[in-house]
Amino acid sequence: MEKRVVKEVEKTFEVTEVSFESINVDSGLNAELPSKITESNLNAVYKNDALLGYVFVDQASSKTAKFDYLVLFNNNLEIVHSKVLIYREEYGGEIGSKRWLKQFFGKTGSDRVDFKTNIDGISGATISVRSMTTAIDNLLQTVGILQEKKIL
Repeated sequence: MEKRVVKEVEKTFEVTEVSFESINVDSGLNAELPSKITESNLNAVYKNDALLGYVFVDQASSKTAKFDYLVLFNNNLEIVHSKVLIYREEYGGEIGSKRWLKQFFGKTGSDRVDFKTNIDGISGATISVRSMTTAIDNLLQTVGILQEKKIL
């Protein structure tokens, strides 16, 4: 999994040999966040000493299993890339299409995304669409809070 994350980060930022620094959030604040931050799921991405952006890796539920996904933010905290890393279901894998995931690009902590209003659905992948959209909306809310608290 780590190799996939590094590959996506390097491809998106068009660099090699990046380094990661874990973003730490105290437990009191973390309890209030829509997306929980662990010591390994949110990292700042650096090339030498220059901040390129942030990477968030987590899991979301599909019908009977969970899928792993990644979201990359630039240093202005705008989504620049998202990818379903591992999808473990027979149906619904269409949420991994680049075309569908591009709907999230440019979104920031002040934006909301919702599968009923501003995110297109996919026939046959309703549960996964809801789950991924909710996960990204929770992440955007979390990023907004972390920005307000000057953590990001």
